[in-house]
Amino acid sequence: MTTRSRRLARTRDIPDRTARGFDPRGDGEDVLFVVRRGNALYAYRDRCPHQGARMTWRRHAYLNRAGDRIVCYAHGAEFDIASGRCLLGPCLGQSLEAVDLHVTEQGEIYVKNEPVDGHEHE
Repeated sequence: MTTRSRRLARTRDIPDRTARGFDPRGDGEDVLFVVRRGNALYAYRDRCPHQGARMTWRRHAYLNRAGDRIVCYAHGAEFDIASGRCLLGPCLGQSLEAVDLHVTEQGEIYVKNEPVDGHEHE
């Protein structure tokens, strides 16, 4: 499988204390998401470790109301934003799969090592 970096967005496209889903392969489904906390960006696969379910009930809805935890809306699991570790719910102690990002000096966000053959990492 071949991989490469793909541009996702600019940092200004993700307001502080929000999350945004992305479809870097152009398949019509967000497969990863990025959370912004100040100048820090955290990226994860859009897949709960509990049963592999997608995390959102609607596009870009990855955080709880307070904006301080990632939530899997399928089973109510809550995750630490910085580490991706499950803090509450059926996958307690497990973690989301982190995604490597590269941010340029101009604020362009790239996801590293994305597969280009149409298949996610297994």
